[in-house]
Amino acid sequence: MAKKPFSFIGGNDDFLVGRAGKERFAAMTEGIEDDFGREVVDGYANNVAEVEGAVGQFAQAVQTFPMFGGTKAVWLKDVCFLADSVTGRAEGTLQQVEALKELLAGIDPDSVHVLITASPVDRRRSFPKWCEKNADFKWVAGAGQRDDPKAIEDLVRAECASWNVKIAPDALVMLIGKVDSNARLLVEEVRKLATYLGEESETIEEKHVAELVPNFGDGDFFEAAEAFFSQDLSWTLEALKRHFFAGLDARGLITTLQNRNRLLIQLRTLLDAGEIRPGYRGLDKASFEQAASAYREAFGGLDTKSPYNVFSQNLWYLGKLAEGARGLTLKRLITFQTEFIRAFEEILVRPNQQEEVMREMAIRCLGK
Repeated sequence: MAKKPFSFIGGNDDFLVGRAGKERFAAMTEGIEDDFGREVVDGYANNVAEVEGAVGQFAQAVQTFPMFGGTKAVWLKDVCFLADSVTGRAEGTLQQVEALKELLAGIDPDSVHVLITASPVDRRRSFPKWCEKNADFKWVAGAGQRDDPKAIEDLVRAECASWNVKIAPDALVMLIGKVDSNARLLVEEVRKLATYLGEESETIEEKHVAELVPNFGDGDFFEAAEAFFSQDLSWTLEALKRHFFAGLDARGLITTLQNRNRLLIQLRTLLDAGEIRPGYRGLDKASFEQAASAYREAFGGLDTKSPYNVFSQNLWYLGKLAEGARGLTLKRLITFQTEFIRAFEEILVRPNQQEEVMREMAIRCLGK
């Protein structure tokens, strides 16, 4: 099989694409001792003029050989003008992309190793399609829950394997929730957890994530909500203690609890009625989509992500919610919602006793 003239790595997560590119370029430059034989060109461009500058610099790099001969490696890094953006759609950019295509087609892989990393990429365009056929092409799947649920789990497990540790299923779910599915944070938090374990243990447990990983983004109140709906009173009380020790407010926590409870009420109703069914890795996709089509009008056209519309949520996330809340009847979920309202009303009366109010609510709901 003929050697491909260049390598192309693309994806919609710039961190994952950049990391894959760094590994590929290290392999490409192995054995190249001359610093002039390794060149990195910045492909990030905010406008057509910067696109022209990046393509021009890249063309000069691949056509200029090392002073003392030998093979050269060139990396066109962080290309962003292949996206569906104002700059990406500009006529001047499209002309530069065509020029780049002609340049790449004439590359001699025995003389110069070329790597292009790009994010985000509109794969509907002709250039990415051409790269798939003519380059050593790699697509790096995004790691967000809304993009590819399995990819985020695979990313965490692969990172754990690189540190010679494992991660418990419950710890994996909590970690993803705490960092709000951010790939860069996932990698950094796995490194931190693995370093913390040292030689004492080979498995990251749920307790390690709860104690060591801070909350990010939409996961501000993740641990307390996760503890509550796991129906573990001791864990819930400990999570509340950490929540208020960090100076966080009760109202945001109540909102988080209510939002999750709203979704669980809808899920419980649909499951009890047989409208949706449990399936592999969570909920059955076919029955979920059928129910969504049947009840779409009941939500008044509310299609944006909202706890008021269970069908606007990610199916993988809903499966995790349903799995973690097994045994919760519809009656009990409605009782929870009533208790959340009661707690909110008590906070208005006792604003300086928020932790006590939330602890009392937890005991009423979860106490035996």
